[in-house]
Amino acid sequence: MDVSERIEAIFAAVGVTASLHAVDLDAADLTVGLGVGGSGDGDGVGVGSGDGGPEVGVRADEQVVIASIFKILLVLEFARQVEAGQLDPTERVLVTADDRLGGWGLAGCADDAEVSLRDLAYFAMSVTDNTAADLLLRRVGPDLLPMLAAELGLTRTRVLGGPRELVEMMLTDVGARTEADFARIFPTLSADRVRAMRVFDPERTTSSTAREITRLLTLIWRDEAGPAAACAMVRTWMARQIFWTRLAAGFPPGVRVSGKTGTLPGLHLEAGVAEYPDGGRYAIAVFARADRLASRRIDVDLAMGDAARTAVEALRGD
Repeated sequence: MDVSERIEAIFAAVGVTASLHAVDLDAADLTVGLGVGGSGDGDGVGVGSGDGGPEVGVRADEQVVIASIFKILLVLEFARQVEAGQLDPTERVLVTADDRLGGWGLAGCADDAEVSLRDLAYFAMSVTDNTAADLLLRRVGPDLLPMLAAELGLTRTRVLGGPRELVEMMLTDVGARTEADFARIFPTLSADRVRAMRVFDPERTTSSTAREITRLLTLIWRDEAGPAAACAMVRTWMARQIFWTRLAAGFPPGVRVSGKTGTLPGLHLEAGVAEYPDGGRYAIAVFARADRLASRRIDVDLAMGDAARTAVEALRGD
């Protein structure tokens, strides 16, 4: 059984279909056109050196919903603006009840809170705080993220709004006026009704491909996505993510995994970089779509880590 078959078997065992791309980021040639390399077409699987450098891919060019993975682009744009002197990272932001989105992070505060722009970026990455990301996006400028994606050669990465637009879209699609209404209505919906929501359609919401997300990570880790200090900021925030049950769970002690998760019912996503003690660095993106819509699936999370490690070990020749 080759590496692609092993990865497919890992996903099949937990009832998911997944897109995966893993690349040796120090060997990747980012000057070649996207979509060319060892992973084949959008529906295929493969492993090889290809024109894009050593890589492993499973449906690596399939357009997929990326949910909170977009926050990597957001904090990168913020860091670039800080380094350009356009934003003061210590600028204070008052977070009020009207600003809160979701039920965790700043949204869980009972009282108004004041934080810096820099801490909004930290919260957006470390605990995938939607309130923090929404406020940061307003300050950075939402129109700039599609421009940044284009500048970095991410031709299939579409950024359509931010967390607030995502929440408003979900409320509209289920006929809810408030998040409390949504929490009451959503559990009553059939799986088909849920999957018909726009947030699950890569043509109608923020989306990309596994290959393009590993390209983004490669540029950040190689200090080619902007000033070196800006790229270093993003790496620091990604290293402080608190969620460890997906990519990080697949790797042995001593391997540092920095990542960013994304989650919607039935969608389990993470992109990150695994750094080995011997200096090897590997960008990985895994986007899993489950048969069941439960948001919490530790079996799926662990399978994502297992598949990521399997891909990286193939790249390393382990």
